[in-house]
Amino acid sequence: MVERLSAEARKSALAELPGWSDTAGREAIAKTFTFKDFNEAFGFMSRAALVAEKHDHHPEWRNVYKTVEVVLATHDAGGVTKLDIQLATAMNAIAKQLGVA
Repeated sequence: MVERLSAEARKSALAELPGWSDTAGREAIAKTFTFKDFNEAFGFMSRAALVAEKHDHHPEWRNVYKTVEVVLATHDAGGVTKLDIQLATAMNAIAKQLGVA
């Protein structure tokens, strides 16, 4: 099982992840991505899903038109782990390729 990050390690990792922040009321990180349209948002989700499946680590997310809200936590560990940081990093890279920060 992957170990949960300490509060200090999580804070340090978030400093390197533009747009990601702690989630109020639980140990998780979150980011809202806004794309130019639904097609781009869905494309982002499809690409991120492939990464998530490869690592067997899946996001909590919600899509409404051009907006994708993502929450990451490792439920088995009871909080944020390196898997969440890796997936957040990959999502940022995918969004950047699509022209979204």
